[in-house]
Amino acid sequence: MTLRCRRPVRRRYLVAALLLASAMLAGLAVWSNVLGVGDRFASVARRIELIVDPPPDRPIEPTVRVTPRPSPSPTVAPTPAPTPSGSLEPGVTPPPTPTPEPTPVRTKVDVTLLRHPERWFISEEDNEWCAVAGTQIVLAIHGKAELTVAFQKTLASRIGEWESRRDSHNGGWGPSAMVAALEAYGVPGYQVRAYENRQDAMRDAAIAISELHAPVILLTWRGAHTWVMTGYRADADPTLFPDARVTGTYILDPWYPRVSSIWGPSDPPGTFQDLSEMRRNYLVWRRPEGNYADRDGLFIAVLPTIRLDR
Repeated sequence: MTLRCRRPVRRRYLVAALLLASAMLAGLAVWSNVLGVGDRFASVARRIELIVDPPPDRPIEPTVRVTPRPSPSPTVAPTPAPTPSGSLEPGVTPPPTPTPEPTPVRTKVDVTLLRHPERWFISEEDNEWCAVAGTQIVLAIHGKAELTVAFQKTLASRIGEWESRRDSHNGGWGPSAMVAALEAYGVPGYQVRAYENRQDAMRDAAIAISELHAPVILLTWRGAHTWVMTGYRADADPTLFPDARVTGTYILDPWYPRVSSIWGPSDPPGTFQDLSEMRRNYLVWRRPEGNYADRDGLFIAVLPTIRLDR
């Protein structure tokens, strides 16, 4: 469910000794689990693991902060060109009358990349592999991955190539690791962006889907979970109308068919998530493991920036 994926152990013998001692204590704690003792011990063990084997502090691309959109100004009709007065000189051709550009029709739109979304879905094999499965789904839509458990395990095992403490203080998968994994498998051009406004994030995602024909990754559940957005509905075409309002999204949720004790049951592939569901699930980034200066309090999305031939 969380973005973190189990990490390969680099300090094998030291960690093995730690885990052996931990297992002996954990057996007693889990056996009783009085007042959540076992759960608290697991958290302590995780902290010890991060001290013994911390994630590398490798540089990552900075999160792109998107400036909030200003309220659109009312459309002003263009002033027609003045008509020449008087008669023209002999042999002079009058200038052509400019043909006005047709005004686009404002109408509701319903856009989706996938006719059969269930064919492009795979559930996370491990409860902590939502980022792995979400990345796999995006790769599959681009024709770069198979939707198999074997591929998902291979993808998960490569996290050591991409993880950074700057991306995830816990180590493992963060949004920048997803971008790096996509590029490693032949899907370049994705970018981590941060928005002050949920509607701005959804509108940018909708524009990217329409113009680039590529899915978007949304960091939901305060940054703890991954949704793949493959379509949307809006009260107007967002590529034509700057004030178009996105009224919901089509989502592939790698958590399906599980049930979260906090967020409730997940939805089948391609479910339309209306505004009330987006407000409930797509929340600003706020992680318990520490501060992220360029993400905290903002809506995070991983968007394509170039169109790829598939």
